[in-house]
Amino acid sequence: MREALKSVASCESFIYSIKDRYPEIATSTLVIVRRGPHRCQLQGKLHFDRNIVLRVYERVDFVQEKIAYYSYEVYQEASLIYWYDPQPHPTDQTLASTHPHHKHMHPNIKHHRIPAPELSFDQHKPDEPEPKKINTEKTEQTERAMIGKFSLAF
Repeated sequence: MREALKSVASCESFIYSIKDRYPEIATSTLVIVRRGPHRCQLQGKLHFDRNIVLRVYERVDFVQEKIAYYSYEVYQEASLIYWYDPQPHPTDQTLASTHPHHKHMHPNIKHHRIPAPELSFDQHKPDEPEPKKINTEKTEQTERAMIGKFSLAF
């Protein structure tokens, strides 16, 4: 999937064929908005069974071949379960291990943040196993797998 960070065309090819490659996705509303020849914005939702929705927002820089900013929100029904973002919190030492990536979760979802070791935008880890398929018993594992599998970062 790192190939999707090489150009707008490769990103479009990856995103607009994502449902064909991943049968777990019931529907996709992901769209790419070009922001010049070397940047784009990816936004939309991936819908899965059990009323799980992954809302995606990414700003992609093709010159640096990286995601410049992101936000991933996971919903079940209309309830926000948790979200990931890279907003720095330099005074929170509990987040230092994955700075700036972290996860917001209940209770007190806005202020309850934990490290997010499952997110890495620095390098692909080819020796790691493929993220698990949808597991109807374990919602949190499911959403982590979705983010890891469908984000352009991996």
